[in-house]
Amino acid sequence: MTDTRVRAYRIISSLAVVAAATVTVATVHDTQSVAVANESCAVRVNLALPGGSGEVTLRVLNGTRSAGLAERVSDEFENRGFAMKKPAKSKSRLDQVAVVEYGPKSVGAAQWIRAFFLGQAEPRFVPERTTDVIDVVLGEKFRELATSTEVNQSLAQLGEPELPPGTCA
Repeated sequence: MTDTRVRAYRIISSLAVVAAATVTVATVHDTQSVAVANESCAVRVNLALPGGSGEVTLRVLNGTRSAGLAERVSDEFENRGFAMKKPAKSKSRLDQVAVVEYGPKSVGAAQWIRAFFLGQAEPRFVPERTTDVIDVVLGEKFRELATSTEVNQSLAQLGEPELPPGTCA
């Protein structure tokens, strides 16, 4: 081998070592991936479905003109084992089946409650809610709660709870 070839191999080898060291240092000290993950996850949520109805607390609100509807539905949920808050009247009228309002602590439980309305209840995620109480606002199109078999079928159709935008599990 000539001196020129040996010198060329040494230079190429040293450049390869420097490149590998630079890539290693850049990868280890990279903070960009952490910053992106933190920006997209403003709120942590609970996606777990509850183990039983006693683990879910509900408040039923009447968004209709039918007197006593919230009390009747609240009694039905209580008979099914749910923890209930005092029913109330909604401030606004609702022209649909129902709205299920929930916060970060009850995303999975809200999915289950939607199944009681056969998936026809509109989900409303409120990231500022600090409590695990789920508000169910009944609308003019509400007729009755689903049976336990219908709830199971509806829950299967709804699928797993999904992360609301800007949240992470």
